[in-house]
Amino acid sequence: MVVKDNLRTPIVCVMGHVDHGKTSLLDMIRGSAVVSGEAGAITQHIGATEVPISAIVEKCGNPGLLDKFMVPGLLFIDTPGHHAFTTLRSRGGALADLAVVIVDINEGFKPQTIESLNILQQHKTPFVVVANKIDKIHGWNPQKGAPFMTSYNKQSEHVRGSLDTKFYEVVGELYNNGFSSDRYDRVNDFQHNIGVIPISAITGEGIPDLLMVLLGLAQRFLESNLHYNAEGPGVGTVLEVKEERGLGTTLDLILYDGVLKKGDTIVVGCLGEPIQTKVRAVLKPRALSEINVEDKFKQVSKVTAAVGVKISAPHLDGALSGGSVRVATAETLDAVVEEVRNEVEDVQIDTDQSGITIKADTIGSLEALVNELKKEDIPIRKADVGDISNRDIMEAFAIEDPFHSVIVGFNVNILPDAKEKVQSTGVKVFMNDVIYRLIDDYRDWVKEQRAISEKAVSETIVKPAMFTIMPDCVFRQSKPAVVGVRVIGGTIKTKVDVTTGDGTVVGIVKGLQSRGENVSVATIGMEVAMSIEGPTVGRQINEGDILHANIPERHAKILEHELYDSLSADELEALDSFLDIKRRDNPFWAK
Repeated sequence: MVVKDNLRTPIVCVMGHVDHGKTSLLDMIRGSAVVSGEAGAITQHIGATEVPISAIVEKCGNPGLLDKFMVPGLLFIDTPGHHAFTTLRSRGGALADLAVVIVDINEGFKPQTIESLNILQQHKTPFVVVANKIDKIHGWNPQKGAPFMTSYNKQSEHVRGSLDTKFYEVVGELYNNGFSSDRYDRVNDFQHNIGVIPISAITGEGIPDLLMVLLGLAQRFLESNLHYNAEGPGVGTVLEVKEERGLGTTLDLILYDGVLKKGDTIVVGCLGEPIQTKVRAVLKPRALSEINVEDKFKQVSKVTAAVGVKISAPHLDGALSGGSVRVATAETLDAVVEEVRNEVEDVQIDTDQSGITIKADTIGSLEALVNELKKEDIPIRKADVGDISNRDIMEAFAIEDPFHSVIVGFNVNILPDAKEKVQSTGVKVFMNDVIYRLIDDYRDWVKEQRAISEKAVSETIVKPAMFTIMPDCVFRQSKPAVVGVRVIGGTIKTKVDVTTGDGTVVGIVKGLQSRGENVSVATIGMEVAMSIEGPTVGRQINEGDILHANIPERHAKILEHELYDSLSADELEALDSFLDIKRRDNPFWAK
């Protein structure tokens, strides 16, 4: 069977948990090293790689396959792995005809694995599961580039047993998530059973099996789905909006339906009115090249779906990453503009009355960042695309809440005039090119600042304390009274007023002694000698009395409403006892 004209290349979306090997898998297929260039080895943006049928056949080691498959190749989409990219990954799932969910066979399912399965189930996308990193199984004897069964049969019985155990744990987890599955070579009906393919993205073992299964699924899918016939006006999704030397603003996009030609009128989504422009150049990356990192493009007159391309056209400033690109004719222009306008309304970002400022390099990144911050209940006052400007700094500086006088920037720079303002204003700026690290850095900083603030407040306010005058421990009756006391709650310090059980202030602690040594504080359980200026033993105070440190009303409010969770159990008991006394006559005291 030969490749037929006007057949759309199937789109294969590679999904899964961070660090489970998505980009490494594609590197092995295309013979590249994209993963080494990603921040933190995590894919930050959706990328696209076209793998022609000739390259797939070569990997499978069977030239005869060229006559068996009519697909022109496969277009792989590598989606970000971390949960911060839910929005982008959902788009990836929606774009795909087929999907590969990659799982580390040694770690099993993670939250993003399950999330990927849910997305694919929602979009009814056929998929296979790749059980990666078989080379990490203890004692594994690697067989570079070999089909799985060839490699499996060359392993020791112990190693095969270990792999089988881990493999069926993956099958079990799929079952727990509602999917019937088995090893790919035991599956007869891939529509009702998920094929699981053990591989190593590092040694290439099992890669031929994966490619054969994908080609088989794509072939079957083509035969029953007429939409593979791509002759209509092109429809695509913008991956990135980039400034290219000599070209101006360009769009990296996936054309997933129809045809796109040089000179076509296109409508592009943006935050304002949709952009209407004409394609000046269509630039195609080399086969097996990742569009995000390609530096040598070939100018072509037209491209047919599905393909990842770069297009140059006037007036592309403001185009939305993740938005639509649609080819329009004079007859369809108004309808296409309206359609794109409606799509853009779905990506508007809601902000709060108060909160932090966030900046990102693309609308897709901004959406992902907003999504993650919302999950963490972090309010957002302003969300915008672009580098951090002087205006951003001054607006953040004007915010009174120190935890909101903050700018979080994903994959952006600080403009030169803004750098000086950062230093002079003290506005806190967080910058990173991995979203989840930005979130962690901000949360850690807030936690640290709250701890510092609580410590500062704690050191200046009167802490709760409760103590009793012990029997036969009156050493001096007055001027000052000197008595033995046992601390039964909280911490008592010198220079603190003392109150009786009815809330009357009777004196001030002048000094504390423990075993003949002067001390500044006494904690629960300690028995100390206390000198109290003011009262006379036998009149205002007596043996057996329970006394309290007198807490000013403003301090009591802070203790009850801001520091309550940081107090120990005995401090809480002392505070509650003191508040009960003060509120007998005034229920609203310190509220």
